[in-house]
This record gives sequence, C-alpha cells and structure tokens, in this order.
Amino acid sequence: MMKTMLPSRFCLFAIGLIAAACAAQAQTLRWASQGDPQTMDPHSQNESMTNMVNGQVYEGLVARDKQLGLVPALATSWEQTSPLTWRFKLRPGVKFHDGSPFTADDVIYSIERGAQPTSQIGTYANAVGKPRKIDDLTVEFQLSAPNPIFLQHIAVPLWIMSKSWSEKHKVTKPLDFKNKEESHASFNANGTGPYMLVSRQPGIKTTYKRNPNWWGKFEGNVQEIVFTPISNDATRLAALVSGEIDFVLDPAPRDVPRLRNTQGVKVIEGPENRLVMVGMDQARDKLLYGNVAGDKNPFKDQRVRRALYQAIDVETMRTKLMNGLSVPTGGLTPSPLGSYNDPIIERRYPFDVAAARKLMADAGYADGFEVTLDCPNNRYINDEEICLALATMWAQLKVKVKVNAMPRATFFPKVEKLDTSMYLYGWGGAITDAETMMTPVLRNRAEKGVGFYNYGNFKNDKFDGLAAQSSIEADPNKREQLIKAALTEVKEQVNIIPLHRQMIPWAARSNVSVVHRADNWFEIAWVNIGK
Repeated sequence: MMKTMLPSRFCLFAIGLIAAACAAQAQTLRWASQGDPQTMDPHSQNESMTNMVNGQVYEGLVARDKQLGLVPALATSWEQTSPLTWRFKLRPGVKFHDGSPFTADDVIYSIERGAQPTSQIGTYANAVGKPRKIDDLTVEFQLSAPNPIFLQHIAVPLWIMSKSWSEKHKVTKPLDFKNKEESHASFNANGTGPYMLVSRQPGIKTTYKRNPNWWGKFEGNVQEIVFTPISNDATRLAALVSGEIDFVLDPAPRDVPRLRNTQGVKVIEGPENRLVMVGMDQARDKLLYGNVAGDKNPFKDQRVRRALYQAIDVETMRTKLMNGLSVPTGGLTPSPLGSYNDPIIERRYPFDVAAARKLMADAGYADGFEVTLDCPNNRYINDEEICLALATMWAQLKVKVKVNAMPRATFFPKVEKLDTSMYLYGWGGAITDAETMMTPVLRNRAEKGVGFYNYGNFKNDKFDGLAAQSSIEADPNKREQLIKAALTEVKEQVNIIPLHRQMIPWAARSNVSVVHRADNWFEIAWVNIGK
C-alpha cells in the first residue's frame, strides 16, 4: 500500500491555519464587572456602565481621547458660525454594521430620539439645540440660547443610530426601562463603532466581534469580547487570578493589596470623576418608607439634613472601608474642577456628633426616627457597605436606618419613579464642568431633562435661578461667579449629602495592556493582549 505524501505547501498552510486559530483565541478578551449593562438601547439609560458597553458599538459625532480631550469621530470637523449656531461636517464613507450608509438623516433622527421623554439623555439632547440637515454630510445645530459647554454636551453619549434600522425594527422611541419595557433594541444593536454585538443574555453573558469595516484605527488587537457579570467579589477575584478572565473593572478595595502581590496579575488605578452622595425626599409631607412621630418628613428640615451630614465619620470610612480608595469631599461636583477648586465649597462640614445631636433636638427629633435607605449593591465601590456604615453612624442620633440593598437593575427604576425616601447615588463622567451636575441632578424638576435625576425632588429656587443663568452665560468670569454662588447655596441648604469621590482600581492579567481614564471608561479598541 502506497502512502500519499502531501506537498510541503499544504503542510505549511495547515500550520498557518493552526497558528491563526491560536492567535485569534489569544485575542479574545474575557472581562467581568459586578453589574451588567441595563439595556442595549443607547438612549434609554444614562448610566456609566451601560454607556461604556454601548459605546463599543455606537459612536457620537465627537469622541474623547486617552486624556479626555475632544477628538473627531463621526464628525470630521466643526465650527461655531454664530453665537447660536454650530456646523458639523460628517465623516464620509461610514457604514452601520448592517451595511447601510451613515448620513445627516441619522444624526437628526438620533438627536431627536434622545430628546424624547423615555430617554435619560434628554438633558444633553435638548442642550445641543435643534439639528438641521444642510446636505448628506453636513448638519447644523441651532440653539435657542448660548451654551458655553456645547462641545462637551455633544461629546456625551449622544449615540448615533440608524434611522432605517430603527424604523424597520419599530424602535424609533427609547424603551421605557423604569416600566420594564422591552424592544428589539433591548437585545440587538446596529452602530458604526469598532465592535459588533453578537449575542446578549442579560445577567449571563454578552459577546461582541470586531467590526472589519470600522472607519477608525485599532490600537489594540482584541478580535472578540466576552463580558460576564460576576456579582460576588471573591468569585470575580478568583476568576481573574486563575486566568479564567483577563480583566476586572471593579475589584473590591479590600482585595487590591492582595492583587498587587499576586503573580500574573496587575492593578491599574487612578481617580475617577465621580461624586458619591446621599439623597433625601424633601418634597413629600410624609415619608413613604419610614416611621416618624407626627407622620412628618424630617428631611424637609435643613437642621436634620445637616445633622445627618455631621454625624458621618467620612475619614474612618475612607481608611477602614474604602482602603484609602476614596477622597472625602464637601464638594458637589464629580470633579473639584467643577467648583474651580474653591476651598470653601470643597471643604466638608466637620464630623461632630455632639453638634449633630443638638441640631436634631432643635429640629424636634431628639428621639430620632426610622427610615429606609435604598442602596445599589453592584454599582459603586462598596455601595452596600457604605450604606451599612451610614446606618451605624446615624444610630448615634437615634435614627434607625433600614438598608434596602438591591441590584442596579432594580435600584435605578425605583428611584427614577421617586419611589424612595432616602438613597445612595453617584454621578460622574468625562465632563468636569459643574453644568452636568447642576442641571440634571440638582435643579428643580422640570421639562427637557432639567432636574431629571433630582430623585429627592427638592426645590431650591435660589439655586435654580443661579444655575439656569450659568447655563447660558457666555462670559467665563461671570459664569464662574454664578456657579460658585449656586453651589454654595446647595451646600448651605444640604440638599444632598456628599461623601467622597471614588478612586478607581482596575485589575488585569499581566499580559493585558489597558488605558485607564478618569471617567472609568474601558475602551476595548485600545486593549492589547500579549502572549
């Protein structure tokens, strides 16, 4: 029997296929976080994790570089043609993942979709004015009043969707997440970005593959992405140490020292533009979730709010609970740049339990009261633990706190309905200007996204007037004075209780190179996986 000999070129071809398969496998990024994106609809929920994951698929007109500077994306250039008009030239030849061309019609449609009532990005979509098509590759934005941070607003997640795809799949309106609505956009996506959604299994696994027709330049080598939410800190850590996953977005602070000394693993850390705070219902005459003598709402009294503030030992929280990965602050913006680093605004009221007890007694609550504190348990660093620590500290004022911890997918719809008496919350992102805290989070609730995230529903008319003026003041010096006066008013009234700004540690296998940004944004097109 004769043996059949294969030509050497076929052997080489086979070896090449094996090598290619191994390389492709090595370029699969497996990563995890404690929580899961809320939806694939890019306009429904304005939540950092959701925005970041959707931002691998969808793009805006303007993007941010590694230092958070503004760079061209779906727009190649822009200019302010008058105080109330901006003109953008769109990138030619760009296609959506389904092969359809990107045009001005998609920009106008997406901005208008983002401004609808079921969208959580309405504040920003309304802030950039009314879009108008000049031609297929030119869009003009007409403002009703000056917007001193227009480009910052256009660079937030105002993701561009395909108008034709949305019409085909009946998703021309953002889904109403708080009322548990689902649509084709809950589980499917069609952007222009570097990665294409392959499969979506909420709470289990979400996978992506590289877009071979992306207009941009990949700095990394990731071909496929497998994201798995792992809620348990120890399980997430074990998966990284064993090599089961390559990257963890949110290792627990208590595990960071161990990770630094673990072979095959590295820690990447830096400050985040994010304020963690406590909000309180200051609108209802009676608390929804509490037990108060006389059926009153103690949070309507500034003395009670100040007492709770001054009973917080935030330094012990920083050292014992956060393992040093927090920066205590009295500031009311995600970054101290928002207050122009004003030392008076940034300084905390002193920790003083005796003074806090006196304030409670003066307000008529010497014997305290009972209240439920709503808290996510998979959104911020040590979120549930922070709430438990607050409950212990406030017990010194005879305030009995029931901590109601829940996953982010339950927490956010709950507070969005104002179904809360007290809650832990965080706010941050790429923009350091005070505007993106004051208008959506601190102003009186109104139309077009103003005060949308003011879940305590407090009304501070003095602050509201100052903030509204600052939003349209073009003179930098006058605007600085307006912002400082506005923040001082909220600080004095204690409409929210600031705790700290987060420090963000990431953890990765030692062969994985990532870029850490101050907005806690994990850009996978920049990730390199070595051997």
